[in-house]
Amino acid sequence: MEERRRVGYCVHREVLDEGKVDQLAEKSDVRVPFSEKIRESVRCSVPRLKSCMLSSVPVLSWLPRYSLRDNAIGDLISGISVGIMHLPQGMAYALLAAVPPVFGLYSSFYPILIYFIFGSSKHISVGTYAVMSVMIGGVTERLAPDSNFMMYVNATNQSMVDVLARDTERVKVAAAVTFLSGLFQMLLGLVQFGFVVTYLSEPLVRGYTTGAAIHVIVSQLKYTFGISPKRHSGSFALIFTVIEVCYLVPETNIGTLVVSLVSIIGLIMVKELNTYLGKKLPVPIPVELLGIIIATVISWQVNLEGKYGVEVVGEIPSGLQPPVMPTASLFGQVIGDAFALSVVGYGIAISLGRIFALKYGYKVDSNQELIALGLSNSIGGVFQCFAISCSMSRTMVQESTGGKTQVASALSAMVILVIMLWIGALFEELPKAVLAAIIYVNLHGMMKQFMDIPTLWKSNKVDMLVWVATLILTVLFNPDMGLAASIAFSMLTVIFRTQLPKYSLLGQVPETDIYRPVEDYNQVNEIPGVVIFRSSATLYFANAEMYQDALAEKSGIDITKLISQKKKAEAKRLRKEKKEARKAKKDAKKNAQEWEGEPDSSENDVEKGVATVEEGSKPVSTLPRAIILELSPVNFLDTVGVKTLRNIQRDYGDIGVEVVLCGCQTGVIENLESGGFFSEKVSKACLFSSIHDAVLHCQTDRAKINKDDEEMQATHF
Repeated sequence: MEERRRVGYCVHREVLDEGKVDQLAEKSDVRVPFSEKIRESVRCSVPRLKSCMLSSVPVLSWLPRYSLRDNAIGDLISGISVGIMHLPQGMAYALLAAVPPVFGLYSSFYPILIYFIFGSSKHISVGTYAVMSVMIGGVTERLAPDSNFMMYVNATNQSMVDVLARDTERVKVAAAVTFLSGLFQMLLGLVQFGFVVTYLSEPLVRGYTTGAAIHVIVSQLKYTFGISPKRHSGSFALIFTVIEVCYLVPETNIGTLVVSLVSIIGLIMVKELNTYLGKKLPVPIPVELLGIIIATVISWQVNLEGKYGVEVVGEIPSGLQPPVMPTASLFGQVIGDAFALSVVGYGIAISLGRIFALKYGYKVDSNQELIALGLSNSIGGVFQCFAISCSMSRTMVQESTGGKTQVASALSAMVILVIMLWIGALFEELPKAVLAAIIYVNLHGMMKQFMDIPTLWKSNKVDMLVWVATLILTVLFNPDMGLAASIAFSMLTVIFRTQLPKYSLLGQVPETDIYRPVEDYNQVNEIPGVVIFRSSATLYFANAEMYQDALAEKSGIDITKLISQKKKAEAKRLRKEKKEARKAKKDAKKNAQEWEGEPDSSENDVEKGVATVEEGSKPVSTLPRAIILELSPVNFLDTVGVKTLRNIQRDYGDIGVEVVLCGCQTGVIENLESGGFFSEKVSKACLFSSIHDAVLHCQTDRAKINKDDEEMQATHF
């Protein structure tokens, strides 16, 4: 292959400091007053009103331009396919939320229609989601435990749970926390707080969803084994639940276990067949739908509940529920859980939405997504739904089967509506163990996320630490507390990285104006008499002291010792001068004639004194002439950072070492100005836009000083 031709260039200009650059580029000092910004933000016009309306209700902008020829067939097939998936997933995830299965169908209907109107993503499939459901289940079982609904049966002389009353109360709790989480999302969207998702890094989200998946699996063990462990809440609840399940394993219902194993094996086999024949099949085999149909028929024919004690779904009422306002008295007890739900649901939805937006070349409005999800949850709460988010499995099916707009989601909601009105009652004999099996199989994607650990170990160990810590914290605590602890841990890693940056001395690449760390390159030379110092992190209160210590270590200058020595030498010189002055005055009184006869000696003393002062003002020969602080990685300076730079310039200047700054961003220069860095003695002449300008400035000053020294020595000689 031909060697790439190198293009050279040569620039002739004077050395420019920031003051000269401001003059040359004519820096603008125009500032828009805050009051003017407020007036501009609230100013209304017809085009602005129209734009606001279209951005707030996106369906008004894209539905009128909907192309039946290009999109209708794909959206129809996709909508039916996703609607079929909503049926088993909605019923299964209702078990996670600890509410009757029919409420999972409601949650797969109302919120989807709301998102169809207000959502800005074209491809994601909102609805029930495992992580959100298990978080809801934690709240409902905490506030409405079985122990609160025990009743005594005279016929059997035993206590049993009043299932109807318990489920009614749990639905109220789920609706309340869902409604409140929707309000939080709308509030965050209205104040343009969509950037909050930036605090949920990808390793954190993947570690959190993996930990939540473990909670999901443990919560479904009771349906797999046909046992009834006690409800545990608070920290380490998952561990206590696993221990109790192990104790109850001998009481396993064999019929339930057989149904679970057969369902899991069958689902896995057909899903693998789907994967193998993926390119040959126009649509994936609806394995979950087939599974619940077959299981329902077998359960009805064999009477699994009556003969083998296999727990079934039970009554599924037909029709829709009337709207009911959530119980406001519960809001105070679920406010923390609601906020966690709002953040997690939004983080998962916006992450997946951005993936498909990038793939298909459109933009997802993060604040509008908050409002859309908030409306979906708050209105859904009124219709007794539980919190929803975006499902990866349904979204992948919606996209792969040809879905191009949210019309596919609306059609899937129509499929659920048909099921609720006319078909739902047919699934009353469905074993709950089959729904648990569907949950297990759908979580295999989350379990594969454990493979992130070796990948992150190779690429970024800090991200791997965040992933593992998030998993552990989520498993040990409830998902809501685990999320808060994980975000705090992730933020701490950022703080620690700014407190432990890499400090480097820079050298020049030969015959270029490029500077690189001397420890990383073999053909990089330090500039004689000039120290170029750089930190890889910004400078603020948490690392200001370490910055000064690293500068002293890298430059080899013990600034504290040198300043102390200078002060001692200055004090000694002053004491000596005072002593000689007193002695001269005393001798003058004793013998005026003798004092007049020694002019040469006195003159020599004066010369010696002057020589001493000059010698003391010169820097030590081993010290560098100048230090350049390269500040390009610094994106802001707080008051401590400004004070640190001011102290460095003063202290090193006291021992004869010039300190200049280079690579400052505009915001940093403004911080320096507002922080009082500049004064009558310190101007923008000590700031340079590039390292090379600063080096040339220091070398020019050094040449002038050397020339002055030579002239002085020649004069004395």
